[in-house]
Amino acid sequence: MRRTPKLRIVPNARRWAIVSGLLLVLAVGSLFGRGLELSLDFVGGSSFRVEGIAADVTPDLLRTTVEGVGVTEAVAQVSGTGTERAAIVRTESLEPDGPQARAVREALTAVTGVADVQETFVGPTWGQRITTQSLRALIVFLIVVTLYISIRLDRKMAVVALAAMAHDVLLTIGLYALVGFSVSPATVIAILTILGYSLYDTVVIFDRVKDNAHTLGEPGRRTILELVNVSLNEVVYRSVNTTVSSILPVGALLFIGGQVLGATTLQDLALALFIGLIAGAYSSLFVAGPLYAYWKAREPAEQRRIAKAAARAEGASEEELAAIDSSYAGRAPITTDYVRGGGRRGRRRR
Repeated sequence: MRRTPKLRIVPNARRWAIVSGLLLVLAVGSLFGRGLELSLDFVGGSSFRVEGIAADVTPDLLRTTVEGVGVTEAVAQVSGTGTERAAIVRTESLEPDGPQARAVREALTAVTGVADVQETFVGPTWGQRITTQSLRALIVFLIVVTLYISIRLDRKMAVVALAAMAHDVLLTIGLYALVGFSVSPATVIAILTILGYSLYDTVVIFDRVKDNAHTLGEPGRRTILELVNVSLNEVVYRSVNTTVSSILPVGALLFIGGQVLGATTLQDLALALFIGLIAGAYSSLFVAGPLYAYWKAREPAEQRRIAKAAARAEGASEEELAAIDSSYAGRAPITTDYVRGGGRRGRRRR
């Protein structure tokens, strides 16, 4: 039987907060500094596709060639190998089959030797529609998630889960701005997928916390900080194994498919998934868990447990422990469990 690790996750919450703070500062700095590079689907523009290009035709060569005919904003991508090697050059909006579009096709034909250059025009309204639909999907997702966790677990867990998801999304978008990858509809799909992974890990942890809640107070004499730390250690192997098994195929898609095989069109999706999966596992263990523990510890009932545990560790007498109980008497809020009768039983157990 595998032994449960004894990591000091909650006691070292300040360290994780510093790490997350630095990462978030870097992400926000990248967003405001470099900004996001939106793909053609969002901003509109023209796209030129050339298939069957030679191995010596590079993205830099294609970009400089197109810019040489007067196009100021050109992005070139190359994918595939051998006879299936193809290139896509995206530019600002050009009049379909207009003089400048014809000049771009002729320049690409001259540099690649391929006569058939496919031209596609995407209007800005298409990108606006994608953005609106993506925001609607995100809002609906967040509402459903908040309601589910609030009913299934509790409201504080729901707020913490949303904070962890915002942490993951901000890190992922910030890295996109840092490395200069374009944000495409595939990126939006990947970010929504990231939210699902992050939520899954966080709900698993909070569900374990709820299962272990009966060990709070006497006779277990655990505080909420100790309870959450034990619960995190009980699920840490599961979280790490799930994340690693998900990262391996995504990493192969990003590094082997994108860098080795040249399938650069898949990098938008793979990068968001790769970073988001890592950030989701990290935030669930080192952000959501400690944040919930210290927020919950501010409640009067939990403060009483913490004070009694500290006094007991110093060898306090029963009279001193009773004095601590008296100092917190009447400060605990009336909860739903207490109204149902569970609060009286819980008080006797503690």
